[in-house]
Amino acid sequence: MSSSFRSSLPALRALAAGCSRTLACTPFRTYATEAAAGHDHKPSNYGQPLFQSHPHLLRPNELTPGIPSEEYERRRKDLMDSLPNNSVVVLIAAPVKYMSGNIFYKYRQASDFWYLTGFEEPDSAIVLEKNSSSRGYRMTLFSSGKDSAKEKWEGPRTSFEDSLSIFKADDALTIKAFPAQLRSLISLYSNVYIDLPQSSRKNARSTKSLLRYLSPPVNPRSEYETVVESLSSSRRKPLGPLIAQLRAFKSVCEQQVMRTAADISGRSLAKTMRFTRPGISESALAAHFEYLCCLSGSQRLAYVPVVASGPNALIIHYTSNNQVVQDGEMILMDAGCEYNGYASDITRTYPANGSFTAPQKELYSAVLSAQKALVGFCTEAEGLSLHDLHRKSCDLLKQELKQIGFTLHTGDIERVLYPHFLSHPIGIDLHESSHSDRGELLKAGMVITVEPGIYVPPTAQFPKHFHNIGIRIEDEVLVGEKHPVVLSVSAPKEIEDIEGACQGMLGLEPI
Repeated sequence: MSSSFRSSLPALRALAAGCSRTLACTPFRTYATEAAAGHDHKPSNYGQPLFQSHPHLLRPNELTPGIPSEEYERRRKDLMDSLPNNSVVVLIAAPVKYMSGNIFYKYRQASDFWYLTGFEEPDSAIVLEKNSSSRGYRMTLFSSGKDSAKEKWEGPRTSFEDSLSIFKADDALTIKAFPAQLRSLISLYSNVYIDLPQSSRKNARSTKSLLRYLSPPVNPRSEYETVVESLSSSRRKPLGPLIAQLRAFKSVCEQQVMRTAADISGRSLAKTMRFTRPGISESALAAHFEYLCCLSGSQRLAYVPVVASGPNALIIHYTSNNQVVQDGEMILMDAGCEYNGYASDITRTYPANGSFTAPQKELYSAVLSAQKALVGFCTEAEGLSLHDLHRKSCDLLKQELKQIGFTLHTGDIERVLYPHFLSHPIGIDLHESSHSDRGELLKAGMVITVEPGIYVPPTAQFPKHFHNIGIRIEDEVLVGEKHPVVLSVSAPKEIEDIEGACQGMLGLEPI
């Protein structure tokens, strides 16, 4: 058992027992935690968990679990201070998504909207108008408000009065007033910052897709087409890249929430290793991981997990998870939960029967050596970008593979053995990279993944004893000024720790 993982065991066991870990912004809390006596607020009077209704999940100063109200205020102020005079910002909540007919998915708020407001209800919008007040802006929050008939079916919504006092809006209006207000506002400002809803699966955006937000069936459609046309003018500016610059740097509170998300995922991965045995299905392992995450307070998985046994690991995004684990195979498990609004992303590769074979151990050690070296480069002092890190990963993997008998030719690494990029930013979104620049230098406070991998196809150019082995090792890393911090430290990574987890030697049971 490595000293690094052994040092984390006391905290890991405390978390497994449901004990609280003292944090600067929030303690570790789960949905299984019992509320204090005398706090029974059922049904809630609000459209989301708040301290007033869920004191077992939030502290008095928190607007969302782990994030204080003051932080949301600071985010909005930082954004508005960065804009020129005569600017207005418009954000629209995510729509409810449907699987089929009227069968809806569990709701998740649009990431940028949530980052600036903490407001988790659909059918809502926000307008921020830059002004010369001490606050620097005026905030109007549009929402459904209270509707007893609708709430009987769909649950409570936050009142306009509470939107003012709790979410710190200067004005709270019905969402039905949003189109007219928007039409009026955009004529007053030279700079209209808005990102339009996605109109296709390829992330193309269209002004016409905004009509579904602006066209209640009781009103004539033509009234809102003028609004859409106005948004197409030269005054419309992209908002996403500006918010991305703020989201790139995680506050102390965000770091704590992300560490807890990674702890939940890492501990669930370790317990899933213990649960694994030859003959079990990949789907059972995926279900076990998700169950453990939910039991620890996760609201959902951050993405569809990869549970790839044996040769399935050569498929980078293998998510079918529908085959049976065989004795002697390894399992590549890429899985992470979302906890209190923040994603986690961890990959571990481990032997199904609890013991690495000699070739498996040799190839795993090669990838692990490169991965640990790359984590060490994740500091501001190194002066590297994600592109720089990726180039280093290719060089390191080449060196490691040559040492274990690979004869490599041009393109073997980049096109065959290691076809994916090393890293991506992570935070509220799993891939916070739609507006990021891979050439930008890493700075303290950023959180990225480090995930080198080797996937050996059964071809004669590579050593036969490594054929059909796929290995990826992925950690979440908080970039420091001089030292990186591995947030996903709860997931076993060293060979002796992985075998210990699989064999029950770390004190972790499957449940």
